[in-house]
Amino acid sequence: MGAYCNDDLNMPVYSAGAPTNELRFSKHVYDNVHGNIYLDPLCLKFIDTEQFQRLRELKQLGVTNMVYPGAVHSRFEHSLGVYWLAGESAQKLKQFQGMELDIDKYDLQTVRLAGLLHDIGHGPFSHMFEREFLPKVMSGCEWSHELMSVKMIDHIVDTHNIDIDAQMLKRVKDMILASTEFSQLKSNAEKRFLYDIVANGRNGIDVDKFDYLVRDSRACGLGCNFQFQRLTETMRVMDNEICYRAKEYRNVHKLFATRADLYRTVYTHPKVKAIELMIVDAMVKANDYLGISTNIDDPSEYWKLDDTILKTIEIAPDSELAEAKDLILRVRRRQLYQFCNEYAVPKEKIEHFKAVTAQDIVCSQKHTSLTLKEEDIAVTNVKIDLARGRENPLECIKFFKDYESDEKFVIPEERVSHLLPTTFQDMIVRVYAKKPELVEAVSEAFENFQVRTYGIKAQVHETPEKKKRRVM
Repeated sequence: MGAYCNDDLNMPVYSAGAPTNELRFSKHVYDNVHGNIYLDPLCLKFIDTEQFQRLRELKQLGVTNMVYPGAVHSRFEHSLGVYWLAGESAQKLKQFQGMELDIDKYDLQTVRLAGLLHDIGHGPFSHMFEREFLPKVMSGCEWSHELMSVKMIDHIVDTHNIDIDAQMLKRVKDMILASTEFSQLKSNAEKRFLYDIVANGRNGIDVDKFDYLVRDSRACGLGCNFQFQRLTETMRVMDNEICYRAKEYRNVHKLFATRADLYRTVYTHPKVKAIELMIVDAMVKANDYLGISTNIDDPSEYWKLDDTILKTIEIAPDSELAEAKDLILRVRRRQLYQFCNEYAVPKEKIEHFKAVTAQDIVCSQKHTSLTLKEEDIAVTNVKIDLARGRENPLECIKFFKDYESDEKFVIPEERVSHLLPTTFQDMIVRVYAKKPELVEAVSEAFENFQVRTYGIKAQVHETPEKKKRRVM
């Protein structure tokens, strides 16, 4: 990211569509995805805090950089990107429908601030902390990074005495929670469409995805043929809901298809998941001694927790951390949990799928000289969808024919193309051996489990013989 420019914090900030002389007096950084990003004075008060700067120490993609070396971008730059796109999207609506929608500077400021702060509650290694680590150390835990973001915002305001309108603050927090189960937003809320810009709970099209799809693809060296600019240029609010031109149907589908492809090839790459499993195991072993999960509800302590927890464990002299340190050393030396095999759950079984566990695999081993134990095996149940589970996300999206039309409608998929998918979720079961000498035994038990469960070996191919013969 570039350095801040100019010193007058009191100058107003405008979007890229504003006159040049006004932009010259605004703060800006240079972003490698969106170019110049102009920062308004209120947002700068949040950015220039230790709590927000912490996002520099949270990698956007967790441990993915250990497989895709370029994926070292942080939550900090993503948050600035979402801030910028949120403001630009709201500005576009103001430009085209400002009088009709009564969008004012107060609304623009609120949306930008929600975009800036939407991820401030993330923990170490981002989603891994929330989805993999916490469930192992706190049974029944309903913690979410969105809820922590809301708490952290209040903490920042109180700690740094930020002068912000109470109603604006409430709207910012409502926008952040809009796509979660914790949202209390009413469908008939005033200017309801503004709450769909940052985190869209209605259909999943939001600027959070616009930023990370492009940013993550670029960082990992992958192409991204989804063009979010076509959507922001043509969107329109109808009946308090953001709608899209009917001819953009395929581009909308590309958004969800690109997301699913990133999940398959990057976020849940077998090696990425192997490293995640090992880091989670290390953090679980260190948790009792370091109290990693102790302050997850206290923002005054939680902000001190970031990706550097790994180095803290790694260099600590304490004998209580010996097992955790050994696991991290194995990751450093690429002595990873060994991926044995995987299978895609048959689509007719997905609806009633029950997560596969290490115990399921252990119970499927036949009598051999080697007896597997649950602690020898790691299982991941990977869900990949188009952001709406088993539902077609496009069934929740409203389109319009042209700008003279006042009708909004859903486009049935059969009227567009017979090549679009009819199933919208994959469930992939993967099994790992925690020691290379166990690969053969774990692979055989996994095959037995598949035959016992489905009557066939659902995996595509056998585990390679070379991998079965590998030792530490």
